[in-house]
Amino acid sequence: MTSSAVEDVWRREAPHVLAALLRRHGDFAACEDAVQDALVAASQQWTTDGLPDRPRGWLVTVAGRRLIDHERRESARRRREERAGLDPLTGSLAGGPVESPDPLANTRLDDTLHLLVLCAHPALRPVSQVALTLRAVAGLTTAQIAAAFLVPEPTMAQRISRAKTTIVRSGTQMPEPVPHDLVARVQAVRQVLYLTFNEGYTASSGPALVDVDLANEAIRLTEALHRSLPTDTETTGLLALMLLTHARTPARIDGQGDLVPLVDQDRARWDRALIDRGARLVEAALPVGPVGPFQLQAAIAAVHAEAISADETDWPQIVELYRMLERIAASPVVVLNHAVAIGMADGPSAGLAALQPLLDDPAQLRNHRVHSVNAHLLESSGDVAAAVAAFRRAASLTSSIPEQRYLNARATSLTGQA
Repeated sequence: MTSSAVEDVWRREAPHVLAALLRRHGDFAACEDAVQDALVAASQQWTTDGLPDRPRGWLVTVAGRRLIDHERRESARRRREERAGLDPLTGSLAGGPVESPDPLANTRLDDTLHLLVLCAHPALRPVSQVALTLRAVAGLTTAQIAAAFLVPEPTMAQRISRAKTTIVRSGTQMPEPVPHDLVARVQAVRQVLYLTFNEGYTASSGPALVDVDLANEAIRLTEALHRSLPTDTETTGLLALMLLTHARTPARIDGQGDLVPLVDQDRARWDRALIDRGARLVEAALPVGPVGPFQLQAAIAAVHAEAISADETDWPQIVELYRMLERIAASPVVVLNHAVAIGMADGPSAGLAALQPLLDDPAQLRNHRVHSVNAHLLESSGDVAAAVAAFRRAASLTSSIPEQRYLNARATSLTGQA
């Protein structure tokens, strides 16, 4: 069995294994360590002996043994300290496994989804909830998560480490959510699913532009969340956004695996079934409850989907939707996309003016997408030399090989005109 095949099984089964251990033992840090130990054992044994008949059961058994060994060592350490007259350290492992009722049992949450909700730990700030869950549940690397948050990798590594420490120090370990706080904690889950989908739709690094399996997994989990909370209009909006966006996937790369920008995509290759379902979800969600960020983003995606060609896109409507989005959920990503829309609706000079706050922000100068948008707007305005420099700067900052090829090709194609 190849290492890549082992990784595929691991991505599919790891959340179930971690969820099983957490339900039995409750200690997040210890359970995650045990699961990682099981991964190492699987990578060594499966590549030689082949995949077991029940890989999930195999992983749960191996991880459980590692966890029991850890508990025994901790118990022995505490006994030695007590005999020496020292104050024993408190911890969730004392007293053996924790068995607790599951107040969400009647909601029939998917194992992975249940784990996502558990990881929305009340002792953590929302950004830390998202980062920790992306690492522990979705299996993203620290580098991928850092790219999603537009922060340096060491910063994200520290953030995840602090989140784990906070859970241990809180003493509450992995508390089961109760009905009155479920919706609040689902807000963090939605953000996790959104960022996971984004990493699948446009991989932040590596040779491929799209990780279809990761994007499909995010959609599957969002479908499960939508079934569990069908009246939550933001979850409906998130599902609609994913479907409408994922519908473009077949047209986003050419025969050589190179990126095809939205304006040049063959819209006949877009998945009309996904578009139709996404549009119906948007229409169902918008009139019902308060309009949230995911509903607005889904509405923007629907406007793109409705246009039979790039030239017929209703850019003024998209500008207004981004203006609404910026009022309720301002972020560098929203400002960036708003600048693109303004450039299309009102001309490149207006787009460049809208982009200027990001170009003046030192933190955003590490974001290759800021330079990419700047390059496109500069090219449209006729400043070819500056556009070439911006394209090359963007290419130097991205770890995605398809994006590097596209950006360098754009710079090369303009070089003769500069």
